[in-house]
Amino acid sequence: MTHVVTDNCIKCKYTDCVEVCPVDCFHAGPNFLVIDPEECIDCTLCVAECPAQAIFPEADVPAGQEHFLALNAELAPRWPVLDRRIDAPPDADAWNGVPAKLPHLER
Repeated sequence: MTHVVTDNCIKCKYTDCVEVCPVDCFHAGPNFLVIDPEECIDCTLCVAECPAQAIFPEADVPAGQEHFLALNAELAPRWPVLDRRIDAPPDADAWNGVPAKLPHLER
């Protein structure tokens, strides 16, 4: 099993989760993070650290967000590994909790 970053991370891109990952499975795009399903060891450490509550075990992805499983798998090989915390975008707090952010995803 793997963990999956879902919709609420878009335009928030908090990286608290990255700091606790023991296998560096997070990859960073312009305004979103993804988890590489091939690298994730299902340790669950990232879930509690995500201020946006955007990370779920693949079996518990919220209804209607199942497509994020494929999106994480697609984007992880394209984006660089992020292995340290970086500052969130200045407007991250304003975007936290905004629904249906997929149209804002920058690839």
